[in-house]
Amino acid sequence: MSILVINAGSSSIKYTLFDSATLRVIDHALIEELRDHHHGFELMQVQFQQHGIDITQINAIGHRVVHGGDKFHEPILIDDSVLYEITALIPLAPLHNPANIEGIIAARTIAPNVPNFAIFDTAFHQTIPPHAYRYPLPQNWYETYHVRRYGFHGTSHHYVSIQASRILEKPLDELNLITFHIGNGVSACAIEKGKSIDTSMGMTPLEGLMMGTRCGNIDPSIIAYMVHQSGMSVEEIDTMLNKKSGLFAIAGTNDLRSIIEAKTNGDHHAALALDMFSYRLRKHLGEYMAVLRGVDAIVFTGGIGEHSPLIHEMVCNGLEHFGIEIDSDKNRKGEVQIHTEQSSVALLVIPTDEERQIALYVQNKLKNM
Repeated sequence: MSILVINAGSSSIKYTLFDSATLRVIDHALIEELRDHHHGFELMQVQFQQHGIDITQINAIGHRVVHGGDKFHEPILIDDSVLYEITALIPLAPLHNPANIEGIIAARTIAPNVPNFAIFDTAFHQTIPPHAYRYPLPQNWYETYHVRRYGFHGTSHHYVSIQASRILEKPLDELNLITFHIGNGVSACAIEKGKSIDTSMGMTPLEGLMMGTRCGNIDPSIIAYMVHQSGMSVEEIDTMLNKKSGLFAIAGTNDLRSIIEAKTNGDHHAALALDMFSYRLRKHLGEYMAVLRGVDAIVFTGGIGEHSPLIHEMVCNGLEHFGIEIDSDKNRKGEVQIHTEQSSVALLVIPTDEERQIALYVQNKLKNM
């Protein structure tokens, strides 16, 4: 039997099919240029038949859902009321939740007897206390419009925290971790005894660290200033902040490998982009060390976090007074543990696997049904 993990985009479906007992990957693919999500599931069914699997007979389907607001704190079995609540959260994630919902509807239609579970990017961060998730804004903005920090990449942060526990051979509820998910999207998470207590992304994924095409933290008054000075609309500025800022704005590309190569060839824009990017990561590292008041390990994950020794060094070099010592040889060899023997803080490079973590969530839910 098997568990199907779905990540539905506006015109695509990324799926991974796991053996429900061992979580061995049976099949995975990205189906693009779909006319609709029902069509995507029909194409999946054809693919699964090559493995002798009928999509209507699998154990369960786990759906990645970007935004769960403050309603959903854990994976949940989807029924009509849950689907209604996810739909009500569309204003908080207008680019993502609609596609996630279409994937859920298509799955429930084509395999009506298979249980579907929603796994929310925001759920892991629901343990963040009010003093960290509230903004210093009018009370009715929070009560009426739900303006607060939610955080994202939660499934990834949770997964690598579990892996860090295994690597360090210490229970997760005894560990303090700082996890960096560094890809085109970038977020940091402060994890105290296995629980998220702060994260860099906010009400939307735009807040926080400098990213591939997102600006991260800026002075909010810049938006009003540019509206008045440039004549741009709020929508145009929103697009600029999300899709044409970050590394792309400074270096002309959001491909880190190209930026590093350009810096090597003397491009000062590329050098500045790398300095800005790593500086903000270092600054956030310091903030979370203060918040946690003692850190066992720093974890790098995500496409850049897993594959860029230069970023590891730019973030960690010179932090020996914090007990952080990176071993350059281990780092450049691509080892998992890249700290020196003298370092009091472990430095770990752990590949994330959000699909497997979703499958684990579903597997645990099935055991308790």
